[in-house]
Amino acid sequence: MIVDCAAYSDGERVTDHLEIDDVPRWLEKPDAFVWVGLRMPDRDEMAQVAAAFGLHALDVDAIVAPHRRPVFELVDGAIWLSLRTAEYNDRLERLVLGEICVVFGDRFVITVRYGPASPLDGVRRDLEADPRFLRAGVPAVLARIVERIVDDYGPAIDGFESDVLEVEADVFSGSRSRPTERLYRLRREILELLIVTDGLYDPLERALRANPHFQVPMVHAEFTVVLEQLGRIVARTRILADLLATAIDANMTQVSLQQNEDMRKISAWVAIAAVPTMIAGIYGMNFDTMPELSSPLGYPLVLLVMATACMLLHRAFRRSGWL
Repeated sequence: MIVDCAAYSDGERVTDHLEIDDVPRWLEKPDAFVWVGLRMPDRDEMAQVAAAFGLHALDVDAIVAPHRRPVFELVDGAIWLSLRTAEYNDRLERLVLGEICVVFGDRFVITVRYGPASPLDGVRRDLEADPRFLRAGVPAVLARIVERIVDDYGPAIDGFESDVLEVEADVFSGSRSRPTERLYRLRREILELLIVTDGLYDPLERALRANPHFQVPMVHAEFTVVLEQLGRIVARTRILADLLATAIDANMTQVSLQQNEDMRKISAWVAIAAVPTMIAGIYGMNFDTMPELSSPLGYPLVLLVMATACMLLHRAFRRSGWL
């Protein structure tokens, strides 16, 4: 679905809603560029847009297919970037990944968005409200798109950080319930985010080197700030991943200690229970010559011996820390 399509010239929007069939006419104007935004298009719609921009070598199937990592490709003199977006669902403790594909040349930008994260309507409004920056053309649009994607990584990291600190506190809380499943789930999600954020460096740097227009001072400064912000996010993500790995090791150590403690307790109670079991087993042999059987004190005496032996063993095990 085409969300918006417009032509821009000298930092101003010069069309209300441009039809796809009119795009080639605007591409012939040297002082203008066209920006079309799509939301989850099907193959036929994407093929129509590619044809309107003269991108006959563009692999439409690759554009509409999901990508696990960021992508950089040169197609018909244009650059295709696939950038991963991220949103954290705190209730489910799940990372919701999306994607923004950007195909751009000197005088056009095509954005294709998948997933709920990083909507671009606000980016377009902000750019249209800043004609001075928008005069830089296509590089200005790409700089603000990347800035929006990187900005949205921040809340995702914040959500992860809160849950990681919470589960770390659970590990060392002394409770017998172990958050093992939660630890591994968070570790998987944080590694997924690390793949997304760390993998963004290479395609962005290659795009900057491939297009000389990105050396415009304002745009270059914007990209420098964004890349520094991305570096901080990657560093925080690595720290959280290491923290979870440490928490998992500590959790497994505590699980092992709990199992050892449980085995000591079981062994102690088995030893205590062995005394009356042994005595009962002896009397269960039904020997004829057992003097205490004919004594009126025999039964209480045997019970007293059992109880005394059990109490002495229980006391010994408690002193040794087994009970």
